[in-house]
Amino acid sequence: MKALEILLSRRWILKSREKELYYQLKDELGEVKKFLMEKMGYQVIVNPMLVKAEKVPAEPENWMGILEFKDIRDYVYFCCVLMFLEDKEPEEQFVLSELTEYVQGQNQEMDTDWTVYHHRRSLIRVIKFCVGCGMMNVNDGDEEGFAKDADSEVLYENTGVSKYFTRNFTRDIMEYTGQEDFLNEEWIDISADRGIVRRQRVYRNLIMSMGISKTDRNEEDFAYIRNYRGMLRGELEELFDCSLQIHRTSAFMVLGEECRMGRCFPEENTLSDIALLCGGLLLREIEQGKIEVPADERICISRAKFEQIIEVCKTMYGNGFIKTYREKTTAELTREITQYMEELQLIQVSGSDVLVNPVVGKIAGEYPADFQQQNEK
Repeated sequence: MKALEILLSRRWILKSREKELYYQLKDELGEVKKFLMEKMGYQVIVNPMLVKAEKVPAEPENWMGILEFKDIRDYVYFCCVLMFLEDKEPEEQFVLSELTEYVQGQNQEMDTDWTVYHHRRSLIRVIKFCVGCGMMNVNDGDEEGFAKDADSEVLYENTGVSKYFTRNFTRDIMEYTGQEDFLNEEWIDISADRGIVRRQRVYRNLIMSMGISKTDRNEEDFAYIRNYRGMLRGELEELFDCSLQIHRTSAFMVLGEECRMGRCFPEENTLSDIALLCGGLLLREIEQGKIEVPADERICISRAKFEQIIEVCKTMYGNGFIKTYREKTTAELTREITQYMEELQLIQVSGSDVLVNPVVGKIAGEYPADFQQQNEK
């Protein structure tokens, strides 16, 4: 895997955990760093502990949260843990009770009671995430004991890398009131040069998202893609195993088999297969004239129609699903596949309607023609 793909795929590369890869990236940073800074506006951090590209989206999307977290409480506890680690020296040890006391003391606006299982489980998710990322090491014990007993102890060690988890902001974020303020802060220093802002937005969207669909908000960006498509295609296809595909109202960077860059679709799971099969059924309905495609190529169907498509998918292809999904009711399957496709920005649910984004036309699939005969044998 190339250095650029690694930096874009991973939060960071820690010397303590992947020493050879850490030194490999340091040696290959030259042109990679130039591309990240000039074309995407990403700063690259290199120090004795880690190598990291500070990745910021052009705009927030559903899949960009911490997937291990389940609710807002997890994020609140996580911020408290980051503040706690900030005051610790690298390799300094601490026990779980010290951390729980700090979190409870800092968290004044949200009631925290460690006798409540839900609260303990929330902190455990946060701790597991911090350990998995390399911000903390477990020296003795297991945090799962905390799920059963609030007085359970675990010995941890601060690695010192937690201070690099959040970005350095040039302004006081206590004055910010919403996520738009954080995104706008990204462009303030270069706002005088709209060309740079537009270029970096385009590269971020093409590389870090499912693609770009033309809207009233991004007409300027889409014009940039069409005007400089030759340059964009040449540069991206030289850096990655990919093809840049530009259409009337959308543009996609389609990765080849040799490119391994973060979370990609399709994934190796049944939900991904079902999404592909539903895409195939949607295309069939379009070809048969049952669904009309508007000028912006974003199809709008009712939620009832979407559930009907999933029911047809289950009837036609259900024999190929794993047992868990074969046994789900249509309502259960619809709920789960809707959540999955929304997370990946394949669809958007708006009231009683489902908006199908153009990218679904790129990922349509079907089982082989002899599928049913093979499964009946």
